Amino acid sequence: MTSIKDDYLNYLSKFGPQEKRSMFGGTGVFINSAMFAIVTPTSMYIRGGDELDDKLTAAGCEKFRHIKKSKTATVNYYEIKNLFLIDQELCNQFVEESISFSCRDKHFKASESNRRLRDLPNMRLTLERMVKKAGVKDVDTFFNVGAVNVFRRVCEHNGQELDHKLLWIFAGAIHGGHWQLLSDDHKQQLLDEYHQQTV
Repeated sequence: MTSIKDDYLNYLSKFGPQEKRSMFGGTGVFINSAMFAIVTPTSMYIRGGDELDDKLTAAGCEKFRHIKKSKTATVNYYEIKNLFLIDQELCNQFVEESISFSCRDKHFKASESNRRLRDLPNMRLTLERMVKKAGVKDVDTFFNVGAVNVFRRVCEHNGQELDHKLLWIFAGAIHGGHWQLLSDDHKQQLLDEYHQQTV
């Protein structure tokens, strides 16, 4: 007997070869390394983008909210569980549009001329400047060095240990998602790794 989550994953699998990773309290679903869906034990969500946001909103699809303790993170993924049940043809169309947008966006951000640190998830211009001052000049170096070592370099450059939230922001940027959606275990693992290096 399959679970509801298995049913959703089986449905999405018909759209092409996929990779799956445990993340955001559920399973991230990728095509050509571009994440386009989140599947939880009770629902499924697809990534919005451009005109698709308006279409999903008009169809009554609500944004994914990840509630952790007192914080709620809202990301650009929309719940399609009800659409899947009542209008599979429209649901199929939205999933295909989501995959198309996600792959295009991934390709755009992967092209050398457009790879900027500030364009990564969670990052912004002030963080890009902070990271560059610490010797991490571009996206390739950022990915190769890894979240823990980027955080360590930034702390060393500033002469003090900074808020651990920054470590999780860097990890989210590398994993392609909002930092608040990292699991507590993952965050603790990053912190442990950082402390092992600084002993």
